Amino acid sequence: MSHRQAGRLAGTLFLAVFLLYGVGSTLAPQPAGLTLMVLNSAGVATIGAIAFRLLRTAAPRTALVYVLARITEAVALAIGVLFLAGGNAEANQAAYVAAMVVLGVGSVPFCLALARHRVAPRWLSMWGVVGYVLLAVGVGLDSAVPGAGVALAVPGGLFELTLGVLLLVRGWPTRAPTVTPSVAATQ
Repeated sequence: MSHRQAGRLAGTLFLAVFLLYGVGSTLAPQPAGLTLMVLNSAGVATIGAIAFRLLRTAAPRTALVYVLARITEAVALAIGVLFLAGGNAEANQAAYVAAMVVLGVGSVPFCLALARHRVAPRWLSMWGVVGYVLLAVGVGLDSAVPGAGVALAVPGGLFELTLGVLLLVRGWPTRAPTVTPSVAATQ
């Protein structure tokens, strides 16, 4: 699979996981809802694997951090589904919070790499940085300030939808990313 095709697949998955988890959580704890939520976990892990493949040469540490964050997110969400299937909605919520904090923190270097390697426009990458930081903060605040998690997740969610569309349309650039010596030293 070419870089461009892999990027398009990642874009498709960024869009699909929104639907899978959103519809799945609405239908849960019915089996169809739980199945969609598990499929979301598979999609999330696959996004991480694709990004690792695409970034591992140009930004190996960023690629590793991002794939580990996405795998951890996927596992935490899947564990949450098991709790939900067993009737423990509170444990599912705790697993969700853990997953979103890991996603938020682990995605910041990914967004910076998107800008650095000209995969996405700088403004979009910075939107992602801000969105993921707000996501991590929001889910942490949600227990003290009900609704904060949802409100602060909006910028990150809109970033993921926008990035998904961008990757779906353009794919991942096929040219080799350029890295300046000062940037290479920070990777």
